[in-house]
Amino acid sequence: MKLRVLIFMMVLAAMGPGRDAPPPDPDSVVQRNPARLPPVSRQPSAADDVVTPLALPAPPLFEASAVEPQQFLWEARPVVVFADTPEDPAFVEQIEALTGDGRALLARDVVIVTDSDPAANSIWRQQLRPRGFSLVLLDKDGQVKIRRPTPWDAREIGRAIDRLPLRRQESDRGNVLR
Repeated sequence: MKLRVLIFMMVLAAMGPGRDAPPPDPDSVVQRNPARLPPVSRQPSAADDVVTPLALPAPPLFEASAVEPQQFLWEARPVVVFADTPEDPAFVEQIEALTGDGRALLARDVVIVTDSDPAANSIWRQQLRPRGFSLVLLDKDGQVKIRRPTPWDAREIGRAIDRLPLRRQESDRGNVLR
């Protein structure tokens, strides 16, 4: 019985003051993190309203006519983006998605290869034979792993790469073979 009363008293004490107590005086409350508060002596200026965008890293971007698939064997994972014209809305959307925030792609050794000129008949077109807009992901061993007829964002591509066996081996080793 004494134990129950003791536990009850401890729980009651842990609940703090009752709701009937007046709120604390603002001047007597100690600020927990004064670094979050703006300095009192500093007046806001017009420069405070200007927001500068952060420069986010993007994976290297290559034109298909300037590089060959053999250049990337065992070094990088090419994401090849095909289109019939550079003005293709899906092509533009895909390039913006890949270059917008490429930190996840950089960590996975991704390079972007673009081919928007079917008349040039690059080696990439000869080997991968796309029709219209196409996104093709090659692994470091040069094998085609994923083909998509619609744009993907960098996050989806990163997830797809993480499911690849070669990427899992890299993750297990901690990328020590670089």
